[in-house]
Amino acid sequence: MLVWSIASQKGGVGKTTTVASLAGWLQKENLNVLIIDTDPHASLTSYLGFDYNNIEKSLYDLYTQENFTKETIQSCITHTNFPNLDIIASSMTLATIDRKLSGRSGVGRILTNALKLLEDDYDVVLIDCPPVLGALMVNALVASTSILVPTQTEFLSLKGLEGMVRTFNIMRKADNGCIINYTVIPTMYDKRTKASRTSLEYLNAHYKDNLWQGQIPVDTLFRESSQKGLPITMLDEKCRGALAYRELLLQLLSKELELNPERISPKAAAIVSLSSGEKNTKSDVNKDMDIIAGDVDAMLS
Repeated sequence: MLVWSIASQKGGVGKTTTVASLAGWLQKENLNVLIIDTDPHASLTSYLGFDYNNIEKSLYDLYTQENFTKETIQSCITHTNFPNLDIIASSMTLATIDRKLSGRSGVGRILTNALKLLEDDYDVVLIDCPPVLGALMVNALVASTSILVPTQTEFLSLKGLEGMVRTFNIMRKADNGCIINYTVIPTMYDKRTKASRTSLEYLNAHYKDNLWQGQIPVDTLFRESSQKGLPITMLDEKCRGALAYRELLLQLLSKELELNPERISPKAAAIVSLSSGEKNTKSDVNKDMDIIAGDVDAMLS
């Protein structure tokens, strides 16, 4: 089971949109997906149409269990209206979790231990992180096979990225066994603006080894999809925003196949294989067309 945390120490960069959009594509590929909203603001919970006040059990209930079992963890999971897509919802009470867990041993590995009991139930877990370093973010980062850092292509977001990378260094220093595989995702990119182009140049210069070479473009359908409580893939899977997230998904799965082959399910690995086959087929078709075009050109000369 793959676990991806979507994290940034700046708000408004597209964390929740990234979780919802990737979840939408994974669900369309018939993978079993669990999304976890660890932000007390509960934006992701609201995005999918839930009122956290009416959720029977939330992530807070999971964290406050003294001795959990698979059944008690499953009791904190809410089924969405979409097949194969479940959520552990957030609540305002999560804002008190650092104080609630104070003094408890192994606080930073609660989520890791809980997810181990769900390995047979899901192909991918997506975690929407809060913007501050505390128990909630530490748990998410430690549990992850990969971390995605959405970064709006503008100056202030670049500062947020610097803060996130410092957090990764703190995590490595605190836990020698902590492996941080992170990918920077340029979001809200508008090639018409100098600010976007300059920011992208900066990312290429300073984060090239961890930078996804695609970009998530500005797309008004992102706002519309959130208003309707739908991942953008369910609103229009052929719009440019949705297609960009599909390219990102394929890149992430290919990376996981290389770095964590034992964690990726056969169904998830198959998506990468099928995509590669499609590209090869298109390439072969293009070569054939070039050959035929050459013959026709000779006939017309």
